Amino acid sequence: MAKSQNAFIKQENEKKRLKKRKEKKERKEEQRLNPSEGGLDNMIAYVDEFGRLTDTPPDPTKKLKVDASTIEVGVPRREEEFVSPFRNGRVDFYDDSKGFGFIKETGTQEKFFVHVNSCLQAIKEGDLVDFELEQGKKGLNAVRVKKTV
Repeated sequence: MAKSQNAFIKQENEKKRLKKRKEKKERKEEQRLNPSEGGLDNMIAYVDEFGRLTDTPPDPTKKLKVDASTIEVGVPRREEEFVSPFRNGRVDFYDDSKGFGFIKETGTQEKFFVHVNSCLQAIKEGDLVDFELEQGKKGLNAVRVKKTV
């Protein structure tokens, strides 16, 4: 009775696996006996004064001494400037019946929504006003709006 083709293929695969294992073991043994071929010394890279990678170590005569206390880590501190929370603008559109409108800021020409509940005084289109900004559901809203004298 003949063996099946499947059993022959399994035997051949097992032989290949054993052969690979043996070769790997031999390579490992050879690397252990001859450490000069590989190792850490061949993997080290240096950076020269121009920022390029090189395999030669840097010249010690070109080394600069740096005082660690002069190094500032992080963002340098700025002097606090007083910024007024109030902005100036002109009422660009206002609907009394619905109770809302838009204010156009003087410097940036940016428009901000304003509601009647945010006004300290009654306003109408064309009035010069001072206001503050707060984040609303759909963007920045003008609040604490009052007429400029």
